[in-house]
Amino acid sequence: MIKRILSGVAVLGLMAGSALAQDRVVNVYNWSDYIDDSILTDFTKETGIKVVYDVFDSNEVLETKLLAGGTGYDVVVPTGTFLGRQIQAGVFQKLDKSKLTNLPNMWKDIEARLQKYDPGNEYAINYMWGTTGIGYNVEKVKAAIADAPLNSWDLVFKPENAAKLADCGIFMLDTPEEMVPAALNYLGLDPDSNSAEDIEKAGALLKTIRPYVRKFHSSEYINALANGDICLAVGWSGDILQARDRAAEANNGVTVEYTIPKEGALMWFDNMAIPADAPHVAEAHEFLNYIMRPEVAAKASNYIFYANGNKASQEFIDKEVLDDPAIYPDEETVKKLYTVSTKPAKVSRVQNRVWTEVKSGN
Repeated sequence: MIKRILSGVAVLGLMAGSALAQDRVVNVYNWSDYIDDSILTDFTKETGIKVVYDVFDSNEVLETKLLAGGTGYDVVVPTGTFLGRQIQAGVFQKLDKSKLTNLPNMWKDIEARLQKYDPGNEYAINYMWGTTGIGYNVEKVKAAIADAPLNSWDLVFKPENAAKLADCGIFMLDTPEEMVPAALNYLGLDPDSNSAEDIEKAGALLKTIRPYVRKFHSSEYINALANGDICLAVGWSGDILQARDRAAEANNGVTVEYTIPKEGALMWFDNMAIPADAPHVAEAHEFLNYIMRPEVAAKASNYIFYANGNKASQEFIDKEVLDDPAIYPDEETVKKLYTVSTKPAKVSRVQNRVWTEVKSGN
């Protein structure tokens, strides 16, 4: 009888161990169209950890969930300005760097820039970085404006140009944290200004072109550009380059190009962090450490056409990606790129109000 009991206990122990192994999971919340699915599959094959993967298309959606708490997510991907505000709100836990053996692979220059939002790089690792510029349908824009200023914000911020492009379609990111600084920079003002007066001036500029913007959305412009449904989008570098390549693969007669305007553009950073109430902290660290492998980071960049914050990955990045100045800009262009700080709540309220007025046409 004792042997039977012991045998039963052993079987139960094996079953529990098996269930525990099966139950290992990491819940990831990332931007849409932002990873090669094989990375997730390979991670599960190697570790036995199932990846439950959800997507969003705006920082505001992510932030609302994080501030409400209880998301159930283990890894989320906020942009720098939001990351800084969310760290201050206490929604993330500090990384256990002893579990992140691949940290030495990260790019010191990018880590240094990230400290603007995450002092000491305590809470996040950089996943991707890029610029916010102009994507356009070459044929349609040239047909609408014979001498189109393709390398300048004049193309969209001058009402007379926007008016000529209205019929073929303009999309714009639905994010005040990027569009207001772009307008400020164009006006020759500090793109990182906290002045309510400056923000109102940016809003006034954006209102002059509002009648010509078909839609404000932070992901739909990818397919809209690729399919030739619109002729211009203010969007993220990698998204527009994805649209360029989708159009080329479809051989649909659409040529999409991306430009970092000569007046300068925003340099942004998307980063992986672990929520304070993450249910699977050990698995989250394993996932982050896997993402920081040079070959894995390179596979992600090769798929989505964004620069990543992993210096060691560059030897594995496709030449067409690494040598593309729209993805990895040259030093002269980088000098013209600006970053913006996390805004105090009072400034955010002004910026959001102005943006709401722009979108509503008031």
